[in-house]
Amino acid sequence: MVEPLGVARVYRTCPTDAFEFEVTSELESLDLLVGHERARDALSFGTAIRSDGFNLFVLGQPGHDRHNLVGSFLADKARDASPPRDWCYRYNFDDPAAPLALSLPPGLGRQLRTDLEALVEELRSAIPAVFESEEYQNRLHELKQAMGERQRDAVEAVRREAREHDILLLSTPNGFTFAPADGDKMMAPEAFEKLPKDERERIEATVEILQRKLTQAIRQMPRLAKELRDQANALNAEMLESAIGAPLDELKERYAEHEGILAHIDAIREAILFNVDSFIADEPDIPAEAVFSRFQVNLIVDNAEARGAPVIYQDLPTHQHLVGRIEHHVHNGTLLTDFSLIRAGALHRANGGYLVLDVRGVLTQPGAWETLKRVLKAGEIRTESLEQAYGLISTVTLEPEPIPLDVKIVLLGERLLYYLLCEHDPEFLELFKVQADLEDELDRDPRHEAFYARMVATLAREAALRPLDRSGVAAVIERASRLADDQRKLTARHRDLHDLVLEADHWAREEAATVIARRHVEKAVSQQLWRAGRIRERSHEMITRGTMMVATEGRVVGQVNGLSVLQLGEYAFGQPSRITATARPGNGQVVDIEREARMGGRIHSKAVMILSRYLASRYAGEEPLSLSASLAFEQSYGGIEGDSASVAEVCALVSAIARVELDQAFAVTGSIDQHGRVQAVGGVNEKIEGFFDVCAARGDLQGQAVILPATNVEHLMLKAEVREAIEQGRFRVFAVSRVDEALELLTGLPTGSPDARGHFPEGSLDARVAERLAHFREVVKHARQEERGGDGDEHEEQDDER
Repeated sequence: MVEPLGVARVYRTCPTDAFEFEVTSELESLDLLVGHERARDALSFGTAIRSDGFNLFVLGQPGHDRHNLVGSFLADKARDASPPRDWCYRYNFDDPAAPLALSLPPGLGRQLRTDLEALVEELRSAIPAVFESEEYQNRLHELKQAMGERQRDAVEAVRREAREHDILLLSTPNGFTFAPADGDKMMAPEAFEKLPKDERERIEATVEILQRKLTQAIRQMPRLAKELRDQANALNAEMLESAIGAPLDELKERYAEHEGILAHIDAIREAILFNVDSFIADEPDIPAEAVFSRFQVNLIVDNAEARGAPVIYQDLPTHQHLVGRIEHHVHNGTLLTDFSLIRAGALHRANGGYLVLDVRGVLTQPGAWETLKRVLKAGEIRTESLEQAYGLISTVTLEPEPIPLDVKIVLLGERLLYYLLCEHDPEFLELFKVQADLEDELDRDPRHEAFYARMVATLAREAALRPLDRSGVAAVIERASRLADDQRKLTARHRDLHDLVLEADHWAREEAATVIARRHVEKAVSQQLWRAGRIRERSHEMITRGTMMVATEGRVVGQVNGLSVLQLGEYAFGQPSRITATARPGNGQVVDIEREARMGGRIHSKAVMILSRYLASRYAGEEPLSLSASLAFEQSYGGIEGDSASVAEVCALVSAIARVELDQAFAVTGSIDQHGRVQAVGGVNEKIEGFFDVCAARGDLQGQAVILPATNVEHLMLKAEVREAIEQGRFRVFAVSRVDEALELLTGLPTGSPDARGHFPEGSLDARVAERLAHFREVVKHARQEERGGDGDEHEEQDDER
């Protein structure tokens, strides 16, 4: 007969005498990636190799606290690296719509921006001062005066020649005109008419000649004006050179080793000389401030204060947050932009270092995943809007020069997302060739328990919490085994442990304790369960009030208590269910009512098929199984999935066939194979505790029990109330390896083993089952004979009528 498990087998304690410390403050901090050697090696390899496509994908569940684990590793890795270069955008004087990228050593970008700001301030006062100076005004006046004299000399030459021929050159509002002279005055028209004809013709011919000469002199005026402008421009250039030469030459000398800066300084010089009107005209086409604004640089990445390579985490990886954006401003109802409105993205800031992204965030942001892949394949960062990238925008915008990319992308995500991307995105493995798979669990042995103590000490120290004493560390380790659902394992999910220590520190502070002890950890656990337990309490209340019919005492034919687990977020609890079975003569069919009602899943349907084949092979032998049976989860209104109820279903079916009562003080969980072996299932702790809570809520415990697979024993980490009841004999846990053992516990009868002829011992449970199935065969056989006999009589009557 199977014996119940002792307390030592349902819970593995952590002895405190194995620890060589009193409080965790005595322990040194620990790298939290210790224990994740596989992931650490992958991270080390992925960050060291510089070939294209060797970006990283860190696989793990959310409870791993992937961000902090990876962030700490990358920070240590980046600390010894050289800071990356600064990046600026400068005005492109040849094509303003295509700003030019400028790469500078770290810190030089800030210095250049300061120097150019100082240059603009100096020019803003120096250039107007030059044009307002007495020297400039005098020289410009001299040029204008000399040009005016040349213009007057040309006209005066014609005037003198005309006077020599007794003709006057007169200035009128409409221009110049010639008239015959009478002394120093113009001859009256009447006097001119009285002159001899020859004299009049001479005067007219001379006027015509003079008119041509005057026209030629006047036509020289634009050329002279152009000469004046050229001379004025030369003067302006000379004066500007005197104002800008020294500061620009000083900058060129300071940045002599940087060709990009020298090219920008030369472009500034040419722009000042080309836009001289902006500094002297009253209403210039381009204001001076607009010209000055083109001299600045837009420093988008400033690594002046960087210590090592950058490690950037982008929590909202949209398209713009990755590659940057180009801002616009409204002017007279029109959207305008320029190089100074280019803004850096996470790829710019992480260039030369590491960019950490949550893969779920990248996949859920429109266009972000395709943008990331395009940037990695191109090896350059092209700043453009999503609308611009897909040709959906008509607004005038910029096309900045792309910036070369040298960054290691680290994606954080669940394993499911990794394998889905491998399956459905052919480019994924070309770009993310390194997977760093974090461990879910660690082996529980003395070495790892000591490691766990240091890990808890590190978590407490980093969060500025109270230290834990040895009992507190032991309680955390025991809770870690419970979270792993395994006595031989410890959970590797740091976030769960971090939260547990934080809550334990809270309860220690409430007591004004100086250290965190076992009672504080246990209270933190109980409070976590209390906060999440409303649904569990309401569900169990329906059972204790009888709304949901679950028997915990007495004996019933064809009825057994099954156990299931309900998962609500990160909280799970056990729920007993009433499983019933019926049996009658038939053609060997076991009806799964859940499947027929389309409430059963595929795994559950497979389990029912397996148990039906087990019954046929064990009890029918070479005879047909003349059985029509049904199975149902009573008062179940949701889906049923999984095979953990198959042992309970076999017991209910055997009870219904043999008409043997089952002890309702038992609850059963476990999976069965075709040979009757009991297989491990999940959630055994929650299942046992769920049945225990229901039984305890109904009154004093009277030896109620749970039957579970023997292979699940090492997964048991039951709560204190259950352990106390087991120690007092008020509650029991049985571990079975075969379904026969479960049937013997439930019925109190031996199952028996068949002899050489396949007969079971008289009085055994299997003998009763075989006897009842034989009766079913006789009933079915007799019914078929009657059907055949009835058909023969009907044929004879038809023959007589013929």
